[in-house]
Amino acid sequence: MSQALQMRPRLLAEGLGTALLLAIVIGSGIMAERLSGGNVAVALLANTLATVWGLYVLIEVFRPISGAHFNPAVSLVMAARGELAARWVLPYIAAQLLGAVLGAWLANAMFELPLLQTSLKLRGGAGQWLAEAVATAGLLLVILRAPAGRASSLVAGYIGAAYWFTASTSFANPAAVFGRMFSDSFAGIAPASAAGFVIAQLLGAAAGLGLHQLLGRNK
Repeated sequence: MSQALQMRPRLLAEGLGTALLLAIVIGSGIMAERLSGGNVAVALLANTLATVWGLYVLIEVFRPISGAHFNPAVSLVMAARGELAARWVLPYIAAQLLGAVLGAWLANAMFELPLLQTSLKLRGGAGQWLAEAVATAGLLLVILRAPAGRASSLVAGYIGAAYWFTASTSFANPAAVFGRMFSDSFAGIAPASAAGFVIAQLLGAAAGLGLHQLLGRNK
């Protein structure tokens, strides 16, 4: 089988999975904001529950095809570990970024919002950058140390918790940052805030990999 034929289903899975993840995150955020009557805690809870359930399902569906990364930080760590061939890294990331934008546009369209928009929601500061580093480090640690067959539930559970214990509500994903720039909604992030989040996430991913190595092999 040619390399192009091998890549097609994997890249489709990464792009489609990331698109659906962003549609879930952004769409549930819009719905929560509309129905919560201005109660931010209720809106965040609704957004959290939809993300947890959706993420679990997406990992279960797409993991056998592509590994269900949906996240450039995860793909980079897997490549560093030799679990993803170097030639696949850039195509994976490109598929994830494209999927993230399409997912944001899909959410906008479903709620009859302008398709092309940019978030005005500024997020930043030392606390939020630290939160993103912690959230991403924890995510990678959970992925790398999850017992066989349990990654989907553990990752979904961790992200749900991190929505609440981190100051940033746990993006933990550069593709999520990229997609959420294109929705001026509850889940959005202004382009001016994106670079700080992505840098913190990449540093956090490296820290997660380092912690995994310090802990030694899974039993």
